Amino acid sequence: MEQGQLNDILVRGTAWDGKIRVFACRTTNLVEELRRRHDTFPTATAALGRTLSVGAMMGAMLKGKEKLTIQVKGDGPIGQVVVDANADGEVRGYVENPQAHHGSNEHGKLDVAGAVGTSGYVHITKDLGLKEPYRGSVPIISGELAEDFTYYFAVSEQTPSAVGVGVLVDTDNSVLHAGGYIVQLLPGLSDAEITRLEQAIGVMPPVTTLLSQGETPEGLLKRVVGEDVVIHSTMDLAFKCQCTAERVEQTLISLGQQEIQSIIDEDGQAEVVCHFCNEAFTFGQAQLEQLLEQAKPKPVQ
Repeated sequence: MEQGQLNDILVRGTAWDGKIRVFACRTTNLVEELRRRHDTFPTATAALGRTLSVGAMMGAMLKGKEKLTIQVKGDGPIGQVVVDANADGEVRGYVENPQAHHGSNEHGKLDVAGAVGTSGYVHITKDLGLKEPYRGSVPIISGELAEDFTYYFAVSEQTPSAVGVGVLVDTDNSVLHAGGYIVQLLPGLSDAEITRLEQAIGVMPPVTTLLSQGETPEGLLKRVVGEDVVIHSTMDLAFKCQCTAERVEQTLISLGQQEIQSIIDEDGQAEVVCHFCNEAFTFGQAQLEQLLEQAKPKPVQ
C-alpha cells in the first residue's frame, strides 16, 4: 500500500430501528493488487472490482469458517469473473480474459455491460459447513453487475436490496478508487420508508465520485439511509490466496500415473499457475518422479 493510501475496510450495521441492514466497503488496494497480478485492462478491472466489492460484503454476511464463491458467466469478451470471500475479510478473484477491453459506453464510462455480456448467469455458492453447499443462480439482467446482484438478492435470497458498486481507473490503468454498499430491507418497513430510501438512492452520486471526494464507507451509508445508521463492526479487507505448493502437488497427484508420466516424457517439468493469484509453481523432473510414486495405487493389505 502506497504511503498515504487509505486501507481497505468494510463496515456493517443497521438503520431505521433495525429495519435496514447495511454494508459498505472501500476496496481500492484489493482491486489494484488484482489488476497488477493479472494485468487486467480497464473494463476487466472494473468488472472484477465490482464483483470483488460485492463478494467482500457478502462475505461479511457469513459467520465463522463459512465462505462463498461468486461466478459471473456472461457472453461478453472478458468471459467468466470469479471471486472467493470469507467471513474474515479475505478476498481473491480473477477474470477469464483479463486483457479483453470493451471501450466506453454512450455515457463515456467503461462499458462493463459490454465486457461482461447481457446474457448468462450469476452463480453463488456458499460453503456453510453443511453436507451440501448452498447454491443460488439468477440470469444476468444488465451486465452492469450492481443491478444483477440486486436481482440475485431479491430472487434467490428473497431479500429486497439495493447494491451500489464502482471502480475508477486512471489513465495508466491503475485503480484510483473502488468500493460499494449493500442496503437490505428487513420486514417492517412502511411504503413511505421504502419510497424515501428509493429517492435517496436515486439522487446519490456514483460511488467512485464520493470515494474520490474522500467519502468513507460509513459516509456512503449515511448518504443512503441518513444519519440514523448504527455501525456494529469494522473489518479490514485483504487479498489472500489459499494456494500452496502442497496443494498444487496434490492436484498433480490427482491427475494419476499416466498423466504425470506423460508430462515427464513430453516436457520433463511442469508449471502450474494459480488462477486467483497468478503465482507459478514449477516442478522439475525429480519432483515429478516423486509425485509419480505417490500417485501409484497402494497395495491392499
